[in-house]
Amino acid sequence: MAMGLHSSRRRGRSSRRTPMAEINVTPLVDVMLVLLIIFMVTAPLLTSGVPVDLPESRANALDQEPDQVTISIDRSGFIYVDDAVVENGAFPSVISGLQCGAPEGPIITLRADRGLEYGRVMAVMGELNRAGCNRISLVTRGSDEAP
Repeated sequence: MAMGLHSSRRRGRSSRRTPMAEINVTPLVDVMLVLLIIFMVTAPLLTSGVPVDLPESRANALDQEPDQVTISIDRSGFIYVDDAVVENGAFPSVISGLQCGAPEGPIITLRADRGLEYGRVMAVMGELNRAGCNRISLVTRGSDEAP
């Protein structure tokens, strides 16, 4: 008789335990946030391969957009469009091909070495303006970033 009581207890206990039908999303969210932070940190480093010593600024960073052309001016004054060097005097013809005057034209990101003369950077910005490139972002290094 005690045997039957014990087996009914066991059956009652197992019927109360049902499989958990909920998904624990906390680990998934943790992994996704870590990946998001990694991509946010590494994405600006991958945009251009021209070594430029950027000036410091306390301005907030802008969002990255897909229609973006990076123009870099190195310490020697050579101009690069993305990673390709532009020959002397060919910059106006190169930027005319960017179609900056179009409504959905690219955003220009200008990176200039801090050792350059102000006039050299202004000459490049003047050519960009003349070609209709009015959305220009100046890239600086944050005050807490290493050189």
